Amino acid sequence: MMMGENRGSNTNNDDDEKVEVNIYPLNSYYFGSKDSIPSKDHSLHHRLQRIKSNFDARGMRICVEAVMMVELFKHPHLLLFQIKNSIFKLPGGRLRPDESDINGLKRKLARKLSLDEDGVGAEWEVGECLGMWWRPDFETLMHPFLPPNVKHPKECTKLFLVKLPESRRFTVPKNMKLLSVPLCQIRENQKTYGPIISAVPQLLQKFSFNMIGI
Repeated sequence: MMMGENRGSNTNNDDDEKVEVNIYPLNSYYFGSKDSIPSKDHSLHHRLQRIKSNFDARGMRICVEAVMMVELFKHPHLLLFQIKNSIFKLPGGRLRPDESDINGLKRKLARKLSLDEDGVGAEWEVGECLGMWWRPDFETLMHPFLPPNVKHPKECTKLFLVKLPESRRFTVPKNMKLLSVPLCQIRENQKTYGPIISAVPQLLQKFSFNMIGI
């Protein structure tokens, strides 16, 4: 009897330790469009070739991406870009040389989701790093860990939680769609969303979502 009570107590403590994050209804946000942003990669082969060229010139490529949540149908949804009706990406991109993770992510979010692309991105609240993914070699696969025998990885992608305000306007390039996708659809769906995006629901297990307005 005592053992059963202790197990219940531990479960409650685990719930209490979760970090609470407020998320707001999708209909409290506004969406507009702006000029297209030209794509640098016409295929996966071109992307890998560009990574190789950048590595030869500057070393390891570092990318930062935003995990941004909204509420729809009483369920947490993740904001994703859809490109060419088949490619899904988290908002973000590659850092400039000597640029910090947070400043770089704010710059990328301003460029891809704000009307004022030259702004400093102060309106974006970048939180903690949720995870890191590595490209050990010039290949297509990213790994959620760096193999111990790899001394010179070619790319590192860092995911950050970005907390959205109660309301704001998103201005999206015309050649991209900004979608809200339920976490239950993304979970373990690597075939559709790739290894990084499909792992986001698991990375968010430490958080408790407080869905405002329900």
